[in-house]
Amino acid sequence: MKVVYHPRYEEVYTSDPAASAGRMESIIKEILPHFQTVMAELAEVDDIRLVHSDEHIRYIQRMGLTYEIALLAAGGAIKAAELAIGGQPAFGLIRPPGHHASRDHCWGFCFFNNMAISIAKLRREEKIKTAVILDIDLHFGDGTANIFGNVPEVVYSHPESRDRQQFVDSVSQFLARTKADVVAVSAGFDRHEHDWGGLLTTEDYQTIGKLVKEYSQSVCQGRRYGVLEGGYNHDVLGRNVKALLEGMS
Repeated sequence: MKVVYHPRYEEVYTSDPAASAGRMESIIKEILPHFQTVMAELAEVDDIRLVHSDEHIRYIQRMGLTYEIALLAAGGAIKAAELAIGGQPAFGLIRPPGHHASRDHCWGFCFFNNMAISIAKLRREEKIKTAVILDIDLHFGDGTANIFGNVPEVVYSHPESRDRQQFVDSVSQFLARTKADVVAVSAGFDRHEHDWGGLLTTEDYQTIGKLVKEYSQSVCQGRRYGVLEGGYNHDVLGRNVKALLEGMS
């Protein structure tokens, strides 16, 4: 498992919780000894245009530093996707998150839809035809759902349950009934028992990672990757990311 990262993700670009000081460092501290890192690169504006309008891009450009980091986040997701298609499972340890960014607007600490951009680029370059996106963040990824709403080749799922075992079971059931060229995880960790959602354990993230790995190996030649979305309790975030990566590895 390769981890795509860049030191600039540690910069505080806004005042929202996803951009808070120490958030990325809390993850790096846990995973650095265990996984090889790959340097993220800036996305091209043409990559962003695959899913966002020029008007939206200009709106984010006016944010200065936030625009720079958002381009780097999209580039990190693209790198993770490319590694996965090349046979190396990967995780984009990136910020800002992206799943609340639609074609023409964004909210919820998101600016560009990193996951959607990475999938759209794989499809444009004809590296894949179909994809399945598993979003385990506490919040529904309305941006991702909107972008791919009329694209039957890309299936988006956001499991919902107030019971932790039922949540994990719903992930398994969803994967069991889908077929795709790649599986991608919008990995939010704010559903953890000590985060906003108050539900999943650290071990549950490892189980979900294993389900994704098993699916990828049986259905899509091992092609799997994830990108960071939410997760705001710095005391547990690093352990939860590590657990998911261990499961996916």
